[in-house]
Amino acid sequence: MADKGDLGWRAVAGAAAFVGGFVARKALTYAWKKATGKEPPTNPESPQVALSEALGWAVVTGVGMEVTRLLVTRAAARQYAKANGRLPASFGMNDA
Repeated sequence: MADKGDLGWRAVAGAAAFVGGFVARKALTYAWKKATGKEPPTNPESPQVALSEALGWAVVTGVGMEVTRLLVTRAAARQYAKANGRLPASFGMNDA
């Protein structure tokens, strides 16, 4: 059973990931429009979307969302450690 600290960390990390994902998606869409001059594909799996465009959007969103998740999780862990004097237990580094 998770203790209160783990539940608190899960809530903080979940909220941070949700907000970070939302902002990242908006930023990636904006950057795609600026770079290509058109909207990103809404359904890249469709055969009507050019393969190069579908692959490009998949790479951009995959890398962009993962980088965002990494940065947001690190920032949330840093704030959690400031507030609690230790990293979340799931990090396995509570001596830091």
